[in-house]
Amino acid sequence: MLRTFLLSAATSLLFAAQAFAGELVIRVTTPDGKPLPDAVVLIAARPGDPKPAPADGLRMAQTSKQFAPFVLIAPVGSTVEFPNLDKFRHHVYSFSKGNKFELELYGREEKRVITFKTAGVAALGCNIHDQMVAFIRVVDTPWAAKSGPDGVARLTVAPEGSRPLEVWHPYATAKDQTITQTLSVSAGTTTVTVVLDIAPPR
Repeated sequence: MLRTFLLSAATSLLFAAQAFAGELVIRVTTPDGKPLPDAVVLIAARPGDPKPAPADGLRMAQTSKQFAPFVLIAPVGSTVEFPNLDKFRHHVYSFSKGNKFELELYGREEKRVITFKTAGVAALGCNIHDQMVAFIRVVDTPWAAKSGPDGVARLTVAPEGSRPLEVWHPYATAKDQTITQTLSVSAGTTTVTVVLDIAPPR
């Protein structure tokens, strides 16, 4: 059976714990109903849960004076490559607490690597090109996914029991850019619709 629920940062809508099954589908939209890509959804881990394995092949490229992708999920302990695909040099940095680093000027077809050891957000910039912005969400849970262009994120296997579901977007207006709702997870399939107010920088 498919159940659909609605979360809203603006109205702080709460609902009783619901049973979930199998695949958990999270549909993230703006208040006017438009799909919201690049939202990170996760079920927070607790003591005794399996640790997320570091991921292979993670990449945050610099191309056409932009980072790609805009949002990247990296489990704790993962190494991310930063290849420069532009014809000019970049100087990549993050001043975020726990994930501070600096990759000084490097040119076309060169790359640098960083291993992320602390859960949280790494906000990225370039000292040469101020318009370049991206985010790496470092997670300490094995249950995390990012919404695609259709605003949909999928967690194919969810742990049973009462769990916090977090939905984060770098431009969300909610505290810490996150909505959190406790859900009771059990056998079944459920779709959750999450409404996020966002305020992109001008």
